[in-house]
Amino acid sequence: MTTATAADVRARVHDLLDYISSGRILDAMTEFYDADASMQENANPPTVGLEANIEREKQFLANVKEFKGFSAKAVGVDGDTALIESVLDFIAQDGSEVSLQQVSVQRWRNGKIAHERFYYDSAK
Repeated sequence: MTTATAADVRARVHDLLDYISSGRILDAMTEFYDADASMQENANPPTVGLEANIEREKQFLANVKEFKGFSAKAVGVDGDTALIESVLDFIAQDGSEVSLQQVSVQRWRNGKIAHERFYYDSAK
């Protein structure tokens, strides 16, 4: 296993954010997530494996009628860990406008995300 520097992780994080900002969410998953990646929403059990996470993301995207934008408000990197405060704006299939504000904590391994956990207000 190669040890990534914080600068390596920071560069990969910014590339990931560029993908997401341009609406290339599924492309980002295949480019930036490890085959065994686990993703977790708040305190829910994690979804494990890239294929399972791509399927979960497709289900989320099926509820999106129009992608309005994505912005990273803050990014922090320490070693192999990145924290991102972001806002995802979209129009849902039912026509409602959604502004999802969240923080994600990523653990990187060999240039890919091995684990990511999202924190957001699930009551909205």
